[in-house]
Amino acid sequence: MDIKEILQYLPHRYPFLLVDRMLEIEPGVRARGLKNVTMNEPFFPGHFPHHPVMPGVLIIEAMAQAAALLSFKSTGVKPDDNSVVYFAGIDNARFKRPVVPGDQLIFDVEITHAKRNIYKYKARASVDGELAAEAELMCAIKTL
Repeated sequence: MDIKEILQYLPHRYPFLLVDRMLEIEPGVRARGLKNVTMNEPFFPGHFPHHPVMPGVLIIEAMAQAAALLSFKSTGVKPDDNSVVYFAGIDNARFKRPVVPGDQLIFDVEITHAKRNIYKYKARASVDGELAAEAELMCAIKTL
């Protein structure tokens, strides 16, 4: 999925859209996406001015956005203004290395459980093949 297609599935926009491209999607199973991390990110001036590091919560959010794309592609449903994906839980989050400007963050998400509108995922983010963060995510697709 390129950015044009991503924008059709996620309601997020700048500065909160954190997935630049989906590299692979195996509906109902797994997906791989990426974010190019640049010095122009709006959070770097405050986190931290002399040592820019991508906030861990935004790495988790980026993995969740990739998971949401996987969920929508798995159901074959394109969201509309009346549907949204919410976090329902984050478990076992671990951060293994800092993510800094110039890194390309790769997200691997896999569905571990799906029932009705509730999905659980195993999510990992890496840079140059080195694990940066991992977590178990739970999301719910809601109709407003």
